[in-house]
Amino acid sequence: MLDPQLLRKDLDAVVKRLAARRVVFDVDTFNRLETQRRNIQTETENLQAKRNALAKEIGALKSQGKDASSVLLESQQIPEHLKRLEIQLQDIQSQLSDMLMSIPNLPHDSVPVGADSDANVEVRRWVPNPDSSTGNPKPFDFEAKDHVTLGEPIGLDFDTAAKLSGARFSFMRGPMARLHRALAQYMLDLQTAQHGYTECYTPYIVNASTLMGTGQLPKFKEDMFWVNRGGDESSGEDQYLISTSEITLTSVARDTIFAEAELPVRLTAHTPCFRSEAGSGGRDVRGLIRQHQFDKVEMVQIVEPDKSYETLEQMVEHAEAVLQGLGLAYRVMLLCTGDMGFGSSKTYDIEVWIPAQHTWREISSISNCEAFQARRMQARFKRGTGKPEYLHTLNGSGLAVGRALVAVLENHQQADGSIQVPEVLWPYMGGLKVLGAKK
Repeated sequence: MLDPQLLRKDLDAVVKRLAARRVVFDVDTFNRLETQRRNIQTETENLQAKRNALAKEIGALKSQGKDASSVLLESQQIPEHLKRLEIQLQDIQSQLSDMLMSIPNLPHDSVPVGADSDANVEVRRWVPNPDSSTGNPKPFDFEAKDHVTLGEPIGLDFDTAAKLSGARFSFMRGPMARLHRALAQYMLDLQTAQHGYTECYTPYIVNASTLMGTGQLPKFKEDMFWVNRGGDESSGEDQYLISTSEITLTSVARDTIFAEAELPVRLTAHTPCFRSEAGSGGRDVRGLIRQHQFDKVEMVQIVEPDKSYETLEQMVEHAEAVLQGLGLAYRVMLLCTGDMGFGSSKTYDIEVWIPAQHTWREISSISNCEAFQARRMQARFKRGTGKPEYLHTLNGSGLAVGRALVAVLENHQQADGSIQVPEVLWPYMGGLKVLGAKK
């Protein structure tokens, strides 16, 4: 959530920065609500001052033995009036809060302005075996197969998944399931042992308040799966399957004041993620690229404000390390204002090379949300004996396991359809170095 004081002090600047995100801010409604809020607060303060003055007057009259009944009657009417004003103020503040909850974060000054992904900027790329003419990986000397064709002989089974759940689900068995698990274990071990993250196990189902704090609600409800909580008919509370463990990991800071010495907080978790893919239409129906259920190793850091942009660059490097270890070509893209997520001030996407599609596909997105989530969650810290300040929160994939699986299958395929297992995964594969027997 944006800082209300920033809107009150420099509304024009906020409106301009939101326009860079193609967001039209309703200035008239905001000004109307703000005027009403100020008027009610002024009236409330005047009434409170009058109540205090009348109390003194009553005391003086009584001490002089004079009749104070008329003044007392006047004073007795003030509490009811104050209560009405309090209710009106709560309603106006609720409307302002709802308005602010639907507004995205402001882009950082370093973010390029643009309408869509065409305006994103490539920062760097890492290609183990580049083609000098394109900078992309050199093509195979055979026709590259896609991950579905490569995966089915070693246990990728979409027919069983469709029978069990429907479209956009996957079922894996044998070598395929083991490779999927190996990737997640490798990512967790790398992030914990080398990059200092604490591994966590989190709930997969959360309440609406948690999602409000991290920004998924109210805007993105249709992108989520939700259920009515079983076993408590009186509650009727909707609960939601997480779309990323960013939600649960970031929310550990909710309603908390950290000591400066406790920062930074670095957390990681391997969880399934559930997304309805509303609005995706017919995109990526075949294969593992766009699923209703997929696994991800998430990275979250909770830091002091003056360290968040240094931390953002660090987290990008943490995600890159996974891809380099797997020998996968990738490029780092700085997203423009029109392509960033709702809560982000600055985002880098990491895109991995997919040979069968002859293109780059997102495999990680790393964002600095500054104080946007912290303000919604009331996540703060104190410098010594100073006043509590809002933290900055950052999140990123380290990595999306399913998409990493796609990339490993396609980039490490051989002409006979077998897959060379990256060396970093050998310890997790029981010594298996090649999947798919040569025939």
